[in-house]
Amino acid sequence: MILKYTLVWLLMPFIGILNGTIREFGYKKYMSELLAHQVSCLTGIFLFGLFVWALSLKWKIQSTNQALIIGLIWFVLTILFEFVFGYYVMEHPWSRLFNDYNLLAGRLWIIVLLFTSLAPYIFFKFRSQLN
Repeated sequence: MILKYTLVWLLMPFIGILNGTIREFGYKKYMSELLAHQVSCLTGIFLFGLFVWALSLKWKIQSTNQALIIGLIWFVLTILFEFVFGYYVMEHPWSRLFNDYNLLAGRLWIIVLLFTSLAPYIFFKFRSQLN
């Protein structure tokens, strides 16, 4: 199960790219860059939440430990992707990459990352209480 959830993580950057594309070509022109970032973080949480919920229906997580391991793997993979892709492919400076983690500056990316990492656990607990 953990291997399936690890491999399906490969779809998550595409969800993030879709979310960013909607921001860039949709509502960003109507608001400040910071507000567009914040709205994008909310829509990202929604999109990732839908994705993880759908996964949890298809592949049932068996235990709290399994859910936490999946979330930790996703956390590490996402951080690696953000910094490797951001720096080496997009050629963003390190300062720009780290800035998205600055809550004090209103940057909310860390909340999206934490939600996505905790989503397997949250949905596992929610589903186990329904049964």
